[in-house]
Amino acid sequence: MRGIPPVHRFLSDPRIAAFEALLGRGAVKRSIAEALDWARLLYADGVERTYDTLCEDVLDRLQRERYGTLLPVINATGILLHTNLGRAPIAAAAFEAMRNAGSGYSNLEYSLEDGQRGSRYARARGIIIDVTGAQDALVVNNCAAAVLLILDTFAKGREVIVARNQLIEVGGGFRLPDVLERSGAQLVEVGATNKVYLRDFERALSPRTALILRSHPSNYRISGFTHDVNPRELVELGKRAGIPVVEDLGSGALVDLADYGLPHERTVQDAIVDGIDLVTFSGDKLLGGPQAGIMTGTATLIARVRNNPLIRALRVDKLTFAALVETLRLYLLPEGRAQIPFFRMLGATLDELHARAQRYCDVIEGAKSIETTAYAGGGSLPESAIASVAVVVLPRWSADDATQRLRGAPIPVVARVENDRLFFDLRTVAPEEDAHVIAAIQSILE
Repeated sequence: MRGIPPVHRFLSDPRIAAFEALLGRGAVKRSIAEALDWARLLYADGVERTYDTLCEDVLDRLQRERYGTLLPVINATGILLHTNLGRAPIAAAAFEAMRNAGSGYSNLEYSLEDGQRGSRYARARGIIIDVTGAQDALVVNNCAAAVLLILDTFAKGREVIVARNQLIEVGGGFRLPDVLERSGAQLVEVGATNKVYLRDFERALSPRTALILRSHPSNYRISGFTHDVNPRELVELGKRAGIPVVEDLGSGALVDLADYGLPHERTVQDAIVDGIDLVTFSGDKLLGGPQAGIMTGTATLIARVRNNPLIRALRVDKLTFAALVETLRLYLLPEGRAQIPFFRMLGATLDELHARAQRYCDVIEGAKSIETTAYAGGGSLPESAIASVAVVVLPRWSADDATQRLRGAPIPVVARVENDRLFFDLRTVAPEEDAHVIAAIQSILE
C-alpha cells in the first residue's frame, strides 16, 4: 500500500484546496481520509487506484458534503416564492439589520429606558400595529405555530368550527385537522365541499364551542357551483354568540397585489377591518421577510396568548426580529416596498427583462430569448400567471447532466427543464446575478 498518495498531496491540489473556503479544512481532511480508507480496502483485494482516480473520489465526496450545507442559490425557475429555495429573499436593509443585531449585543430583552429586563415581543409589536391597524400583535417562529398557540390557549378540550372547504393540507403533508387534533381541540366541520352557509355555522354552535376558524385556501381553488360565508357575517355571529373568530391568512399579504397586475389577495388589513378577532400570517411569503408567524388582533385576546407558557418553545431570535422589523418599516416608507426583492421582481417590466435577455444571447452561442410565464408561488395565487422572459438553451448532453452541473456551479443555479431545453426565467434572477448565470450556462455548453 505504499503506492497510496499521502494526505498532503491531496491538500495541495488546487481542485481540492478550493473546498477549504467553502467547507473548512476539517471537512476536506475528513473526505480525503474516507477516500484513502476505501482505497486501502481495495488494495487489500488487489485493486490499485491511481492518484487521479482517488482525487475524483475525494472531489465527489466534497461535492456531496457541499450539497449538504446551506448555500446561496440562484433561482431561475420563475417561481418567485420558491418553498424549496427558501421562499422570500429579504431586503438589503433587513439583512443589514440582522448583521447589526448579530455581530454584537442588543437590547433583545433589556429596557434601555429604565435599565430593567424587557420583553423581546415588544421589539416588533409597534411596527406591526402601525402597518396592519390591529390593536396588538405577537410574533412566533412560523404561521403554523401561531395557529397552534391560539388553539392551545382557547380551545384545548373544546370545539372549533371550520368550513369543510377550508380543511386544507399545506406543503410537507401538514393538514389543518391534524394541527387541531394535536392542540387538543375538537374539529367541527360544517357545510359541503363547494357550498357553505352562515346557517351551517349557527347550527354547529354549542356550549363547548371555543372558536370559529377561517383558513386561507392556500394553493387550491374551488370554482363553479359554490357559495361561501362573508367574513363580516361570521364576525357578527361570533359577537352574538360570544365566540372569537380567528382567520389564518397564511400568505401574509399587506398590500393589494392588483397593483402589480395580479388578482386581489385578501390582506391582513382587510381581515382587521372586517372585525376578525385574531389574524395569523407568515413573514416569509407575500410579506417578503424572514420566516415568522405573526398574530394580530384585539389586545385582550393577544394578552391571553402572550401568557401561554408554550410561547417560550415557539419564540423567535434577535435576527428574525431585526429582519422582520426592518422589512415592515419599508412598507411605511415612500418607495420602500421596491426595496423588498419580492416586489422588485413583481415590478420588473417586460422591456427590462427583454433587455437583460438580449445581453445573455449576445454572449451565449445558440441562446434564445422567449416570453414565458412566472408564478408567485409560496402557496398563494397558484393559477395567476405573471408575464416573464426566459433565456432558453439546448445543452450538448442530457438535460439531467446539465442541471446537475448547474447545481455544482460556484453559486448553484436552479433552472427549469421543458422538452430537454433549459429555461432561465429572468424575473427570479436578480440583475446582479446575471454574470454568474451566464458563466454557468457557458459551462454546460462547453
